[in-house]
Amino acid sequence: MMPMEKLVALCKRRGFLFQSSEIYGGLQGFWDYGPLGVELKRNVKAAWWHDMVGGHNELVTPPGAPSTYEMTGLDCTIIMHPQVWKCSGHYDLFHDHMVDCRETRKRYRFDQVRGRWVEAKDQKIFVTTTVEADEEQADVQRRALKFFKLRPKDAESLKYDGDFTTLDSVQEQEKVLGPDAKELGTLTEPREFNLMFKTTIGALGGEADAAFLRPETAQGIFVNFKNVLDSSRMRLPMGIAQIGKSFRNEITPRNFTFRSREFEQMEIEFFCHPDESHKWYSYWRDRRLQWYKDMGLSSDRLIMREHAASELAHYSVGTADIEYAFPFMAEGEYGELEGVAHRGDFDLRSHMEGKLDPKTKPMEVEKNEHGQPKHRGSGKDLSYRDDLTGEKYIPHVVEPSAGADRATLAFLCQAFNEDEQPDENGKMQTRTVLKFHPRLAPIKAAVFPLVKKDGMPEKAKEIYGMLKEKMSTFYDEKAAVGRRYRRQDEAGTPFCITVDGDSLKEDTVTIRDRDSLKQWRVATKDLVAELTERLS
Repeated sequence: MMPMEKLVALCKRRGFLFQSSEIYGGLQGFWDYGPLGVELKRNVKAAWWHDMVGGHNELVTPPGAPSTYEMTGLDCTIIMHPQVWKCSGHYDLFHDHMVDCRETRKRYRFDQVRGRWVEAKDQKIFVTTTVEADEEQADVQRRALKFFKLRPKDAESLKYDGDFTTLDSVQEQEKVLGPDAKELGTLTEPREFNLMFKTTIGALGGEADAAFLRPETAQGIFVNFKNVLDSSRMRLPMGIAQIGKSFRNEITPRNFTFRSREFEQMEIEFFCHPDESHKWYSYWRDRRLQWYKDMGLSSDRLIMREHAASELAHYSVGTADIEYAFPFMAEGEYGELEGVAHRGDFDLRSHMEGKLDPKTKPMEVEKNEHGQPKHRGSGKDLSYRDDLTGEKYIPHVVEPSAGADRATLAFLCQAFNEDEQPDENGKMQTRTVLKFHPRLAPIKAAVFPLVKKDGMPEKAKEIYGMLKEKMSTFYDEKAAVGRRYRRQDEAGTPFCITVDGDSLKEDTVTIRDRDSLKQWRVATKDLVAELTERLS
């Protein structure tokens, strides 16, 4: 698997991704998409929207689906009424555990601090680290040598006990060497850290004016469920989709864009009859996994992992994660791309009645000392009445929730390839190529005049203008044509069109395929149709 450093360097060099506010030293957990990156991410979102919403045929039952269904979309606000987050449970439950280091004043996410027992000089300590999995043994060894005041040549004198494990397995906290500490026992007990970003509405800035940036897009769909039903005349089963920004104040953002504080989600809330919900859960699990394969992710780097009962959220009837073997993961480990959750009727019911208490029965409303519901819901009736059968019920929800940024990162990782190809002089050189699915490629075609004379640039610019109206096209007349090919290979452009001397005589051009490197001639008048067919 390719080193992640190569991909990160390529993303910076070619304009896929930049560190946010880089000229001021950057801001951790925030990323900007450059000229190629914004096109790639737009294409990912457009493919998802077309395949899930815009191109859906509500008159035909898709393979594996229990019945026909309808799809529509929403675009909800980032800041919502604070009561939304109380009733959804985010205000009380949406947190990670963190630990602080009293020596370095640094903060870490509790579940991301791993370590190993190391013994030397008749002393046994637990050495922790937060580096990537493939580097943690080297980091622990380096830190242990430094703590015990040993030289690198003395590494064999270190004795290791057990495999890497998390902090919650350690009873003797006074023997823990924090990730950046020089002394033992400097880490605090873990405590809760709410992940929502707080903001203020209005000019007064009091506690009554407090609001939050949304940590997910789903709640905007739930609170608009009745509005969509009433305005669209849709019937269940139906899905409401949304693409939008979400914000989570991650304690330790890491792994490039995999874990960020600002990110974009592609979510569907699929509403259905409770008796049919398990069938729909199976359908959406299979359909979403297949979509990633259809878009170019390799089957041997994708898995569907069903959550164990101990992992399930308090409201969840079942959850499965679609996971991908990112290069920064340890061998045999995967990172989440998308979660498909069977949420039951928790969300609609909680916005009707109030926040539900996860410590008691799943559908029991939490009461105050006067016996009244705490965190009152909207009081609105969010149930559904079937106009054909007359049955009234609170729909169950299946939620396929994908990260647009994680999907884009996965497609970048999958597309990255290196091979050996001869240059203009016949000398073998390493070629870096991004083998994107044609639907995702930021640039679909590039047009080159073979040389900058004899009328070739004029003809090439005419062809460029023709293609630009139909697809994302790039024009380049700088440097040797071989170098221009390689620049487009790095950008992931599927096809390059070269205008040469014969183009002026016969009105034909040469098309070169990015992956196979095959070349063939096509009449200029047939070029748009040829590329359109191959890109689809």
